[in-house]
Amino acid sequence: MIETVGLTKNFKEVTAVEDLTMTIKDGEVFGFIGPNGAGKTTTVRMLCCLISPSRGSAFVNGMDISHPNDRIKIRGIIGLLPETPGLYESLSAQRNLDFFAQLYGLSATERDRRIKELLTALDVWDRRNDPVAKFSKGMKQKIAIARALVHEPAILFLDEPTSGLDPQASLTVRNYLLDLKKEGRTIFLNTHNLDEAEKLCDKIGVIQRNLLALGSPEELSSKFWGKATVIEARSMTPEMVRAVESIPSVRRVDLTEGRLLVELDRPDLNNPLIVRTLVEMGAEVEYVSELKHGLEDIYLKLIGGQR
Repeated sequence: MIETVGLTKNFKEVTAVEDLTMTIKDGEVFGFIGPNGAGKTTTVRMLCCLISPSRGSAFVNGMDISHPNDRIKIRGIIGLLPETPGLYESLSAQRNLDFFAQLYGLSATERDRRIKELLTALDVWDRRNDPVAKFSKGMKQKIAIARALVHEPAILFLDEPTSGLDPQASLTVRNYLLDLKKEGRTIFLNTHNLDEAEKLCDKIGVIQRNLLALGSPEELSSKFWGKATVIEARSMTPEMVRAVESIPSVRRVDLTEGRLLVELDRPDLNNPLIVRTLVEMGAEVEYVSELKHGLEDIYLKLIGGQR
């Protein structure tokens, strides 16, 4: 579990992160989204004990990031993929991973097992003996991800894991992260890729120095737009629209090209009444669905006017 309370970081006159309070549960995949300079990387650097907070507190698996002894323990149970891979380019992929695995205290047998598992899963096993200098950016990113996972950390911090990758490499990384999610791994993901965040994350935080919103994509959609039903039907008339508007639970109705958008309370209870009203008045109902706003809509609503 990751907990922050009033976590703040100042760099001289600049406040990078201000009063950040949130909780990430064990086994959650948490997505942190926001524009460049919003404080995402600074937050990760504090939680990974690379920099100290200016004020506030944070705990990683119950250990205090400000306590010297706890900081050492935290570094041992986390995996970090930073913004840049930072690999030893003259060494092969295998030797890079072996070096870092030794730093974490893995035995030779454990190192061999983990390196083969990771490089196979990330589809780079056949290139294990090649110097990293010969790798593409995407290949280097895969090796950096393997390095973050070589000691089987309890918590994984990923800063833009698919940035700059081609579609095939991005898919390989995303599928691997989905496998980690199924294992119940706690993952903290900084990303600009909203589609990726929507597919991978259980909880989303939107930040622009301050935390603007926190919740699952569904919770955030409901919070900012409420519940709405989309009804697609033929033979829709203005009289039918007025009849739907008169239903007490309905807050707003909009008709566009046979597509009726109905904002209402308790769709689970009131949708049948709306559909029955339309059918009785002669509408030919084809589809009834819930209106869902994607993460891009949420992001633009919160960030769009603040740049």
